[in-house]
Amino acid sequence: MSELRKSNTDLPYFITLTVVDWIDIFTRQAYCDKTVESLNFCIKNKGLIVFEYVIMPSHINMIAQSLDGNLNFILRDFKSFTAKQIIKEIGENQQYESRSKWLLHMFEFNAKYYRQNAKYMFWQKTNYPIELNSAHIQYQKTEYIRNNPVEAGLVTDGEFWQYSSANPNSPLRTSRM
Repeated sequence: MSELRKSNTDLPYFITLTVVDWIDIFTRQAYCDKTVESLNFCIKNKGLIVFEYVIMPSHINMIAQSLDGNLNFILRDFKSFTAKQIIKEIGENQQYESRSKWLLHMFEFNAKYYRQNAKYMFWQKTNYPIELNSAHIQYQKTEYIRNNPVEAGLVTDGEFWQYSSANPNSPLRTSRM
């Protein structure tokens, strides 16, 4: 995540991780669960701090920071690992994924333009980091995350979206800002 190399690493960031071509991949619980497992691993073992998050059908928004100032490396590893895991799941469980051939084709097509991608490209390269250097910006981005599923017409209240810090029963444990 080269966008963070010249940034203040002592502050939290609003980050958007987007699937290539805005493909709705997180409509399957299995892919969301793998993503949450990986985030929880990064929290427990890599020093990731997640304050707010939401997993939308085609992207993830979060407010995050790292204990050691290496957020860019944590996100790089997270994106690499989740991409491999989800693509593997798509390939191995084609009987459950009706879009498997199309999805794999799209990920392969997107990889053609980047040398570092061996066969597939799952995530867009940029994470669009926004430094949260004021209480106003923190509040604005927190509200955006919590209301994103509502604004998208997926639920009537942000607390009803399973993969969100707005949900009191969220599978991802977040920290207080």
